[in-house]
Amino acid sequence: MQVSTTWRRPLLTGVAALAAIGLLAGCTSDGTEGESAPEAPAEQGGDTGSTDGEGSSDGTVTIGWSGPAISHGWLGSIGQAAEDTAASFDDVELRVAEGTDDANQQIAAVEQFINDGVDVIVMLPTDGAALTPVALEAMAAGIPVVNVDREFSDPDAARVTILGDNYGMGVSAGQHICEQMEGVDDAVIGEIAGIDSLPLTQDRSQGFEDALAECGLDVDARVATDFTVAGGEEQTTALLTANDHFDAIWNHDDDQGIGVLAAINNAGRDEFILVGGAGSKNMMEEIQNPDSVVEATILYPYTQAADGIALARSLAKGESMSELVTQGIPRRIVLDAPVVTAENVDQYIDQAFES
Repeated sequence: MQVSTTWRRPLLTGVAALAAIGLLAGCTSDGTEGESAPEAPAEQGGDTGSTDGEGSSDGTVTIGWSGPAISHGWLGSIGQAAEDTAASFDDVELRVAEGTDDANQQIAAVEQFINDGVDVIVMLPTDGAALTPVALEAMAAGIPVVNVDREFSDPDAARVTILGDNYGMGVSAGQHICEQMEGVDDAVIGEIAGIDSLPLTQDRSQGFEDALAECGLDVDARVATDFTVAGGEEQTTALLTANDHFDAIWNHDDDQGIGVLAAINNAGRDEFILVGGAGSKNMMEEIQNPDSVVEATILYPYTQAADGIALARSLAKGESMSELVTQGIPRRIVLDAPVVTAENVDQYIDQAFES
């Protein structure tokens, strides 16, 4: 286990602007510009009983950040956005644990943060259930934990939880496809999911199924892959081989979407529209191409950890979210899952992540 330290530094105008843009992209529910980075739409709960501190005696806030290994573009962007946001504050010292997909290594990194006495821990757990005990340990030690993306199994393991809306992604994809299929008789719908054992995949599929049912459609053929380019290509090839016609397909993840598109192009298929998931720059460029089958993508903000850093700082300083009347920081924040199409892609593409 290694923990590297990014020391506090003077405010960098360019980085600060990038961080602010990223935070706004993840935190505004309707695509309009907000006033400041931490002001996210929120589901508000009561206080956990943990003590929100004031940082160190010189006003510096020390934040420990731990996330999984960078295995694809979304994870790389979420970590970079967290570091860029920390760098935008001249009173934040960010300590970065080496990314890992080994739960035991991540536990060791968090234990190191606890031993070091950081002010707040921001964590995207490689496995929410496995990291719950060490998060509870941090909370018991008086160190607030900000849980990002993959939820702990005990709500008391985090002072703040920031999530993308996985069920909402599925709903957005299903509703959009329903709109596009108006006037199409007996539309044939395909689904290319992620890892079926993950709750996030299950939530996305359930939301998709529920939304399609509202317009009398259902999923006619489905495969699950592994969020990788190779897996996306392999499973999409199998899907297309087994089915000679689709009207619309939803692919859960734009990183695996590179492989999905390769399979579609190799098969010479273009009779359907493809809706992506997560909001990569690659897919948004495809949306801008009138010859591409990619018609839309559903955002899953990579700015979740950046939001976590900003809120961790506010927690340590005892600050509130300025747009809320209620004092303090909400316990739970769920970000929006808007649909990106040719009509609004210019609004999102400059802040999109690279697959």
